[in-house]
Amino acid sequence: MAEVGFTLNGDRFVHPEAQFWVEFPRGPLAVGGDYQIRPTLLKSAAGQAQTLTPTDSCRDRLAAFYHWNDRQSLEVAIQIALRRPVNLDVVRKWSRREEAEEKFIEFRNRLQERKSIP
Repeated sequence: MAEVGFTLNGDRFVHPEAQFWVEFPRGPLAVGGDYQIRPTLLKSAAGQAQTLTPTDSCRDRLAAFYHWNDRQSLEVAIQIALRRPVNLDVVRKWSRREEAEEKFIEFRNRLQERKSIP
């Protein structure tokens, strides 16, 4: 990471010219109580990297909302679902297993409101 200009800042690598930071979480990779996560390969002109799917990224942010009531994570989950294909049926079923169906309904309702705003 240092070779391409990233520096370690806490648990993540940051770059002064990058909009995003990079994290290498300890395994096993999970979203809430779901350990059946399969990363996807993201390809760009700069190369390729394994990342979470949009659905798993959304669920990851919702886990922070569900378990710590992190409202900023709820907003990020909404933004992911507005910009990328997220399987809401998978999210709904996972939310039930996380015992967070009421918070899922809040997420879904706020997402629908945002989709209907021109």
